Amino acid sequence: VQLQASGGGLVQAGGSLRLSCTTSGSISSMNVMGWYRQAPGKQRELVALVTSGGYINYGGSVEGRYTISRDNAKNTMYLQMNSLKPEDTAVYYCNLVLLGLGPNLAYWGQGTLVTVSS
Repeated sequence: VQLQASGGGLVQAGGSLRLSCTTSGSISSMNVMGWYRQAPGKQRELVALVTSGGYINYGGSVEGRYTISRDNAKNTMYLQMNSLKPEDTAVYYCNLVLLGLGPNLAYWGQGTLVTVSS
């Protein structure tokens, strides 16, 4: 299983970006996809996740500004980020957790840098 994240870049405060994460490989029907971010000197934190069943959860600092979605036919997850703030600057990682009868399997993408200028 491989994850490829893209869409990061430099944007001014108040602007928008859309991240994409495309998966490849054998993926179980029950899974959780998510976006995490890590700012310099800080721990990695959850941004948003979406399950194969459609449940969505957002980290507190982005709710109302970010929207997570997935297109299962394209094996792709998206993160629409609006009203960006300088504190949203971080490397954004996509994550996939495969659920099944055995241990959960977690995979990470390579990260894409989002820089928000003030």
